[in-house]
Amino acid sequence: MGEVELSYCVVNTNGREYLLACLDAIERTHPRDLSREVLVLDNCSDDGSVAAVEQSGHDARVIALDRRTGKSENDSALMRESRGRWCLMLNEDSELHEGAAQALVQALRADPAAAVAGAQLLSTAGEEKACAWRLPGLGTALAGLLFLHRLITVQSRGSRTRHVGWVQSSAMLVRRDAAAEVDYLDPGFFVYSDETDFCKRLRDAGWRVLYEPSARAVHHDQLTTDIRSARRRIVEFHRGRARYLAKHKSAPEALAVRLCGAVFYGMRAVAALALPGHDPRRYVLHARQELLPWRGEGIREAAEEYNRRRRIAP
Repeated sequence: MGEVELSYCVVNTNGREYLLACLDAIERTHPRDLSREVLVLDNCSDDGSVAAVEQSGHDARVIALDRRTGKSENDSALMRESRGRWCLMLNEDSELHEGAAQALVQALRADPAAAVAGAQLLSTAGEEKACAWRLPGLGTALAGLLFLHRLITVQSRGSRTRHVGWVQSSAMLVRRDAAAEVDYLDPGFFVYSDETDFCKRLRDAGWRVLYEPSARAVHHDQLTTDIRSARRRIVEFHRGRARYLAKHKSAPEALAVRLCGAVFYGMRAVAALALPGHDPRRYVLHARQELLPWRGEGIREAAEEYNRRRRIAP
């Protein structure tokens, strides 16, 4: 096998059509001067994703799991399996724009002390999303209480490469040697805050994290507006936040951050009563989970139930 410079690492869970579009975008935008491999980890999908990739003609190697596991575990498995100097982590619902991979690679080439470069993410409609932030702590929690979050905490703005606290992993280039140095992502995070913790540990090890605005990628909008369907995601989101705070902050600071967060969501719930298109119940649920992050069933339990059903199916 020849040397590989860039490994595309795609995690898919029941996203067949998104996955095929993601692979199309890789094929369409890949820099021709870089050797590559494309790895797809299929997280025990039941929508025909594996067969669709195999029949699509894409030069992608599929790793098909027989049970569902968490996003951090899946991303780590792909990086361990990869051969590239750089790993471009992608969700199945991410689509790279022309020049995105090249810009991310150039950002890490230009800064040997940087381990991660994150792209500017776009909504399905093409609007820029917040995708790089300061690391969570009491300062960012207080900024939220004062409704200064976008000004102080969000760092995905400007037209130049900049050092940031952490970036979203939907289109995130990683220096593989650096990831191995910190033992990849923590599997204790099922989903949410896993990349925050990963970037924090890389920074603690002396590496830098970059936001690269010239690299652009669509991250399709899939979150449901139905409060019942959203409940598991909200539970898992606050579990991840609580785990991050417990790992990296003192117990008093972690509690203070969670209290600030609960007040912030409570204020938003009150404001939502007067704002059209806002559901106060969602913010109330967020506030409750900030105070009691281990309460309720999240995405982890849904995956465990899915795995149990597969084991007992005739």
